[in-house]
Amino acid sequence: MEIKIRGLKKRYYSEGKVINALDGVDLDIEANKIFTLLGPSGCGKTTLLRCIVGLETPDEGEIQIGDTIVWSKEKGIYVPTEKRQLGMVFQTYAIWPHMNVFNNVAYPLQNMKLPKAEIAARVAKTLKFVQLEGFESRPSTRLSGGQQQRVALARALVAEPKVILFDEPLSNLDAKLREETRKELKTFLGDLGITAVYVTHDRVEALALSDTIGVMNAGHIVELGSPKKIYFDADHQFVADFIGRANLIPATITEQGEAYTFVDTAVGPIRCQKRSFAPDDELVLCLRPEFIEFGKVEGDDVNHLDGTISQMSFVGEMYETEVDVNGIRIMTKLDPMTRYNEGDRVTLNVKAEQCLLVSK
Repeated sequence: MEIKIRGLKKRYYSEGKVINALDGVDLDIEANKIFTLLGPSGCGKTTLLRCIVGLETPDEGEIQIGDTIVWSKEKGIYVPTEKRQLGMVFQTYAIWPHMNVFNNVAYPLQNMKLPKAEIAARVAKTLKFVQLEGFESRPSTRLSGGQQQRVALARALVAEPKVILFDEPLSNLDAKLREETRKELKTFLGDLGITAVYVTHDRVEALALSDTIGVMNAGHIVELGSPKKIYFDADHQFVADFIGRANLIPATITEQGEAYTFVDTAVGPIRCQKRSFAPDDELVLCLRPEFIEFGKVEGDDVNHLDGTISQMSFVGEMYETEVDVNGIRIMTKLDPMTRYNEGDRVTLNVKAEQCLLVSK
């Protein structure tokens, strides 16, 4: 089910100041896909999610779920949360400690006053789907973090919602369990084929889970795109920096060639993948550490940067390395078996297609 949001605004008042949590958000969320709202704390992503659910009342704008407008101040429309056909998984899971697994999952159906036989059948089907068969009688206090997450997912799914929303559901798990649960969740949602809206500040979650990512900042959707588009071809400095590690260097265009855009930077002249900007745009060169190679190689499309290794940090699968180039520290990566050492003079190579110009 598609979600359409138009001109959504939400203001809070604190100590005499107005805080624009949402500042005119326009957004189309495609049906039966996983859409992720990604951004730093306080950017407005959870507020937007709560407005979609109906837990927050916007000040302006319109929200449409499927063919139904569920909120519009101008048209005087308000559809209560329980009638929006939504499922919700919260950050804290909200598992009731005094209930076993069956009763936690069955709770929405019991509120709907469905027959006991239908409740039992739907709970059994949903627990099988989230791989918790046989856990019906297990007290919720005897569940692992990953199992609690699956119970919360089952409770959200058992009422067969058209849309399911997630508010940072993995943030309380340790790193290994978070990775395992993220993989399971992607599989579950893919098998379900329903619309999912996922809120996180974790870029790895966003990249791994999403069909589309909306990057938010200061109450605005800064950029929309597929994970690969957002990572490899961002349009804005904020997005390029937030979605992954990046060397960001102020740049000035010196020439627009047929194949490349040429810029001048503090690390020297650089040829980049061709992009067009407005005349007054302030530009930044984005170099991802994983695309920078050591040791001079030939090629008309290769940029060469000479510098000195200033720092190497062993992190297991690689050395996180900084190279001083004309006083600018460039983050790079080296193989854990490398023979390079701190203080070595090196030549860095980066292909033009991997040099991304973004607006500041």
